[in-house]
Amino acid sequence: QVQLVESGGGLVQAGGSLRLSCAASGSILSINAMGWYRQAPGKQRELVAAITKGGSTNYADSVKGRFTISRDNAKNMVYLQMNSLKPEDTAVYYCNADILAQIMGVIRSFWGQGTQVTVSS
Repeated sequence: QVQLVESGGGLVQAGGSLRLSCAASGSILSINAMGWYRQAPGKQRELVAAITKGGSTNYADSVKGRFTISRDNAKNMVYLQMNSLKPEDTAVYYCNADILAQIMGVIRSFWGQGTQVTVSS
């Protein structure tokens, strides 16, 4: 089985920083793109940032210049450094990864359980 487990969420004041981590584990052969999504109450889940296996990145306009996504391919981990946080960044943040697992034979998209980020004004 493949699992994605996020950590690092919490409560922070506006202007503060948080670093989210996501660890992929299980019978993994390879991981392609990895990313972070978020969902605020009453809103649709949206892409925050994504990173390819080779390190190319993509960001939502709302977080450009404030958030940085990175990954450690050797450890099957992806990170999201969030700086200059704003109250509108408050949401549940989800890790996502496109993974080729041993028993599946095809690449599937996996999701973590989510971690709450709350930014107070």
